[in-house]
Amino acid sequence: MQFAPNALCSLQRAFCFLSVGLLLAGCGRKEPRADIVILNGAEPESLDPAIVTGQPEMRVAVALFEGLTRFDPHTGQATPGLAQSWEKSSDQRTYTFHLRPAHWSTGEAITAEEVVYSWRRLLAPETAAEYAGQLYYLKNGEEFNSGKLKDPAQIGVRALDARTVQVELVSPTAFFIELCASPALAVVPRQTIEQFGDRWLRSRPLPVSGAYQLEAWRIHDKIRLRKNPAYWDAAQTQNELVDFLPIESANLALNLYMTGEADIIWDKNLIPTELMDVLIKRPDCHRFDYLGIYFVRYNVNRKPLDDVRVRKALSLCADKQRIVSKIAKAGERVANQFTPSGIANYEPPQGLGYDPEEGRRLLAAAGYPGGKSFPVFQYLFNPGKLNEQIAIELQEMWRKELGIQVELRQMEWKVFLAAQGSLDYDISRSSWIADYNDPNTFLDIWMSNNGNNRTGWKNEQFDQLLREGNMQTHPAKREKLLQAAETLLVRDEVPILPLWFYKGITFFDDHKIDGIYYNVLDEHPVNVIRRR
Repeated sequence: MQFAPNALCSLQRAFCFLSVGLLLAGCGRKEPRADIVILNGAEPESLDPAIVTGQPEMRVAVALFEGLTRFDPHTGQATPGLAQSWEKSSDQRTYTFHLRPAHWSTGEAITAEEVVYSWRRLLAPETAAEYAGQLYYLKNGEEFNSGKLKDPAQIGVRALDARTVQVELVSPTAFFIELCASPALAVVPRQTIEQFGDRWLRSRPLPVSGAYQLEAWRIHDKIRLRKNPAYWDAAQTQNELVDFLPIESANLALNLYMTGEADIIWDKNLIPTELMDVLIKRPDCHRFDYLGIYFVRYNVNRKPLDDVRVRKALSLCADKQRIVSKIAKAGERVANQFTPSGIANYEPPQGLGYDPEEGRRLLAAAGYPGGKSFPVFQYLFNPGKLNEQIAIELQEMWRKELGIQVELRQMEWKVFLAAQGSLDYDISRSSWIADYNDPNTFLDIWMSNNGNNRTGWKNEQFDQLLREGNMQTHPAKREKLLQAAETLLVRDEVPILPLWFYKGITFFDDHKIDGIYYNVLDEHPVNVIRRR
């Protein structure tokens, strides 16, 4: 089937004035076009590596700040970053990292003490970092973050000298080097943060440790990055200027791309769903598999969702195959578990499937036969045609199969994240992208004290299984323990409803753009992308 240009042209005409107005209103000045212009989705909530949680902001944060390791754009595996080498002890609990002679963009040397400061800051309770759990593998990391331990010097990270960092773990952690590439563990400028506090990102010049400097951040216009000449690998940075445009409208995003005002559309939700069948046949549409899931969270602190029978009833009456076929339409796989198949060294257990009859039985057992007396509840989602269509579809499924009423509640990205974090919702649309290629990145967010949990669900047995599993050095024994933990999550307790596993959809003309490679983490460092 050939692409229908008339349909696309009508969209271009419909939105051309809107796109021009956006660009003119955003700048009001003549600027050079960036070498690469990326349509990045929602306006970032922050660019602080310790605070960011969403993919749009993480993409920018990793361009500004680097950690001890970084992800290879070809494989998604961790490779040397600010640390040029490391070794680990025979018991696999102590790592010694040797920093390369790297510098901040403002010229000062990046020191081991700043690595220690950055990690302690991530764990500090006052930072309220949702990714603090990534450092629970350090000795006393969890204790310090929970407030049980007050002395940061007792955390298992210290500077042996200006360029040597030693890390002590609670137990062997197979994915620790991958963790070091996480945005949350990036090195940030201590002096600037201590001087400016929460407003440190507004300081100019802003010291950065990554490939790019922050030239401008204009809300609802663009984030402009300029090459950092002090970056240790600056010779390999391909572009002088990169713009990230915070566009959430799929129609507008497509118009900007088709008119040449943008070079890359990163995300599927920036593609009009009604044109997906046609657009995926274009040569500039690139599809690939990666480790990500679209799912729903239940707030288990709110009645009647505190009853597992209610949560199971809702899950059993969600026709995931219909959603994938009718709405997603890009070859996504239905998810009956939370951890994607194909992740390293792990085969996930199956959770609940589609069984409306069993769902109705469970709802009746919970005291709501046919939905009688079931209170109206809300489904929270952030802007995007795809999210809206899924919300409507679930609303109709639950009305038809269970006789219950659902109100739809849309919130702008930053407010949406805040509502999730404060548990100000009943049911919420969610997604998760792997931070590294190990099942733990999908499972540890459900531990009782993990900031990314955002469901209110706490299960001591789950926590213990995961801790025991991650202490195992024998792969088969570890897999069995993690499978038992995931079974609690997706079959027994059900604080979430998995819907589908992502299919990567990226638009760019590979005759014009080079340096974008497909890997299971959907990691595409902008410093290796270049215009041909």
